[in-house]
Amino acid sequence: MSGHDPYAPESGDPSFDVESYDLALDYRVRTNRLDGRATINAVAAVATSSIALDLIGLRATRVRVDGDRRTTFRQGPRKLRVTLPRRMQPGERFSIEVAYAGAPAPRRSRWGAIGWEELDDGALVASQPTGAPTWFPCNDRPDDRARMRLSVTTDAGYLPVPTGRPVSLSTAHGKVTAVAESSVPVATYLAAVHVGRYTAEQLPGDRRVRLVAPPALRKQAELAFAEVPAMLQLFEHAFGTYPQEDCTLVVTPDVLEIPLEAQGLAVFGVNHLHPDEHRLIAHELSHQWFGNSVGVGRWRDIWLNEGFACYAEWLWSEESGGPTLTQKAAKHHGRLAALAQDLTLGDPGPDLMFDDRVYKRGALTLYALRCIIGAELFARVVAEWTSAHRHALATSEDLRALAARVSGHDLEALFRAWLDETPLPPFPNPAR
Repeated sequence: MSGHDPYAPESGDPSFDVESYDLALDYRVRTNRLDGRATINAVAAVATSSIALDLIGLRATRVRVDGDRRTTFRQGPRKLRVTLPRRMQPGERFSIEVAYAGAPAPRRSRWGAIGWEELDDGALVASQPTGAPTWFPCNDRPDDRARMRLSVTTDAGYLPVPTGRPVSLSTAHGKVTAVAESSVPVATYLAAVHVGRYTAEQLPGDRRVRLVAPPALRKQAELAFAEVPAMLQLFEHAFGTYPQEDCTLVVTPDVLEIPLEAQGLAVFGVNHLHPDEHRLIAHELSHQWFGNSVGVGRWRDIWLNEGFACYAEWLWSEESGGPTLTQKAAKHHGRLAALAQDLTLGDPGPDLMFDDRVYKRGALTLYALRCIIGAELFARVVAEWTSAHRHALATSEDLRALAARVSGHDLEALFRAWLDETPLPPFPNPAR
């Protein structure tokens, strides 16, 4: 693990790595009360006598390290600092148990309000990039992925939907509990819980897909997501086998500004149940390959997530009879040319990391690569990218090296122009 990420220097602690989280949550919808117990299995990265967990807006009531009742801790506005019972050496494993409670709320950040959000009749989690500490203590770094087990209990009449492969759903004493597990490593910002008056059924056309929606919106949701099986088929052909243990689509009756994807899961607002929103569905589905399987360990590489997802939108447009890949690329190149030329795609800075230019220029970078090396070699690059880095971290440098090796081309000028320099390069011409 590297040092602090300059895009979020206040987040995470590089002195240790988390191997697994086991979260037991009890959420009361009416009062927005969350009681949690987190068991965190970790390994020291350096010699250390203390560690810091990220926890925001919730109060820790008890902390134990390796079961030691004498464990001492100190909590500030953003950090839960825990004194270890002995000085841990690099590679030494330890377990932390934290009991905590409070009224979860989004945290204010330069990217807006992020984290646990109370809805009109339920809750959702939208953590990217640093919102996870609003609902569980964690080492909130994109490069510290871990296995997860989530047990979420809430009032009867509601359905809790945590990320991970569904393990069980039970009802007792006026409560309902859902348990899910992720055996693949998950970034903290990609863990989520959604709570609402939902029912869950398989999506017609693909038994792998679980559709979670209010009963009154189910038919509308089934119609809106009718193309999902075809999208998955296209993306599996282009990007490789679907990489996640679960594929759940949640529809909330609330209006959401944008859909929100997590590990094996995505949530959409009622306002997204419209045929014109198919590009957003394609975008969120493709993140299960790009961002959630092949992940970034540093936020400067965010274009690898969003550029590929935007490129996937364009692929679906062509596949479904809309504008072709080239037409979409030309359209967005023209739009970018009319905007300020002050963004460096390979390191946009924290204030611009979610700027739409990152998304579109990222997709255009991939399109330019495809034009130079040809569709066949580009397909080989993408296939090796998703397989070599399946459920692992990758960087821009990794893609540059892979593309050059697979294609046999000198691509330094291409990547330098698109990633390292601010002026928008000319629209690329397809290889002949």
